[in-house]
Amino acid sequence: MALSTACGSALPDYDYSAEPDPRQREFVLGISDKLRIDVWKNSALSTEAVIRPDGTITLPLIGNLPAAGKTPTELKQAVRKSLSRYVKIDGLEITIAVTEVNSYRFTVTGEVGQPGIYTATQYTTIAEAIAMAGGFTRYADTDAIVLLRRDKDSGSVRRIPIVYSAIATGTHPEMNLVLLAGDSLFVP
Repeated sequence: MALSTACGSALPDYDYSAEPDPRQREFVLGISDKLRIDVWKNSALSTEAVIRPDGTITLPLIGNLPAAGKTPTELKQAVRKSLSRYVKIDGLEITIAVTEVNSYRFTVTGEVGQPGIYTATQYTTIAEAIAMAGGFTRYADTDAIVLLRRDKDSGSVRRIPIVYSAIATGTHPEMNLVLLAGDSLFVP
């Protein structure tokens, strides 16, 4: 592992640019998110729904439909396909609106003022998450932080090294990753 030095701390050889930035793609629906589904000119098929712990929603005529893990566009296509079995779809416009984001949760643990599970209504960076958790305790090793991130496809957990002094000084802003739902930030 090649190391470079900045801020007096060894920097890990890690490709931070390979990590996804959720701000650059469509929102992915998750458990507890609230939705408004409108079927144009058909109020009987329009509804509000909350994504249940099993990842599904219930819609008039259709019944249960998987929603967690889909984007609103993907869910719109699934609703359209399911409705086409019961009604003529030509000319029907379907709108999926996310009315409340509740699935964006992450954990901050270790040597911070208030460790715990946090939710946010907007995407949060590592520095913002640490601030939300009350900052560091005096015992924190701020240059040995680890971001634990589960790979969506394989299920394996990646350990992403974070050197906070490189973020704080602005010398390596690429380390200030945007947290994904389910991420866990550990401050030793």
